[in-house]
Order: sequence, then structure tokens, then C-alpha cells
Amino acid sequence: MSFFEYALIGFFVGIITTAPVGPVNIMAIQHAVHGGFRQGVFVGLGAVVADTIFAAAAIFGISAVTNFIEGQFDLIEIVGGALLIIFGIKIWNTHPHLTRNGNPREHGFWADATAAFFMAITNPGAVLAFVAIFGGLGDYRPQTGDHFGALVMVAGVTAGATTWWVLVSASVSHFKSRIDDLWLDRANHIAGFLLVVFGALIYLKLALEVAGVDLIA
Repeated sequence: MSFFEYALIGFFVGIITTAPVGPVNIMAIQHAVHGGFRQGVFVGLGAVVADTIFAAAAIFGISAVTNFIEGQFDLIEIVGGALLIIFGIKIWNTHPHLTRNGNPREHGFWADATAAFFMAITNPGAVLAFVAIFGGLGDYRPQTGDHFGALVMVAGVTAGATTWWVLVSASVSHFKSRIDDLWLDRANHIAGFLLVVFGALIYLKLALEVAGVDLIA
């Protein structure tokens, strides 16, 4: 695969792992509602740093582990697909709540970003999500030893996550009067659905391989 394809896959992974509405998303939305676009973006950038660390740890960790578990790629993909489906269902059933009373604490942009970073980096489910996704990519992730390809994919994750926060902050600051809990529920339904679909596609790929269908020309 080309470096552009690795970057594009990473970009999609960055969006799909950032989109579920959890504590950081709620924090970013509240800051965008009360403080405008820049406050929302700075909160998001703190989470982007954490996601980049998780993505790098996951993809380089998988590359290292595969040296010891050659022949077990199907098992990795089976477990990864199951985790994605479980995460997707959990996100679908999560009902976030947006607080509109009062203003967020005004500690400055960097303080907001730092708070979001620690909120994201202490989330154990995040790294598991990256491991599940990268493990499920199979031949669509950089091969063992392709460190530059792995870096390109991680950079794609960073770009995708950053793009998500910019879009969310811009949309919320512009349409803040329309943002409510129902809107957040719909966002979680979309993110959860996409994770379930991604997990299902992994199983479909495995089924086609068992049937002898070559997916890579």
C-alpha cells in the first residue's frame, strides 16, 4: 500500500475514535458553546495529543507483538472485530448530557488543553480501541519493520482527530442554540454504528479469506 493510503486510513481512524461523545467531547462542546471556537479547539487539541500517543503505542506495539505471534493474525482480527462491535454497542447506548448553566472555568487555553489531555490519557478504553482497530486492519496496516509507514498512519490519525475537533468547534459555536442532548445522542449513534460496521467488515474479510477470495489484487 502507498503512504497516501496509510495516511487516509489513519485519518479515518482518527475521526472514528474521536467522534464518540464522551467526557472530552462534552468538555469541548461546552467550551465552544460558552467561549467560542478557539476554546473548543484548544480542548480538542489536548485530546489529540493523547490520541496520537495511543495510536503510536498501538501500531508500534502491534508491529512488535506480531514478531512473536506470526500465524495468529486471524485470532487478532477476530478479537479486534469483537472489541469494535462491543465498543460500538456501548457507545450507541451511551446518553451524554450537556450542561448549559454557568460558564466553564476560565483557566486559559493551555489549561483547557492540559485538562483535556489528562482526561483522555487516563481513559483505558481509548488505547484498547486503537489496538482493536489497528489489529483488525490486517494487510491494510504497515507491515512489521515499516516504521515510516506506521508514522504516516499515526500522522493520519492526528490529522483526522484534529479535523474532527475543528469541525465540531466550528459547528457548535455557529449552531450552539441548536445543540442539545438529542443531538449528542445522534452523534453517538452514528459513531457506534460505524464501529459496529467496521467490526462486521473484519469478520466479512475473514469469511471471504476462508472462502478463498483474494481481497488484494
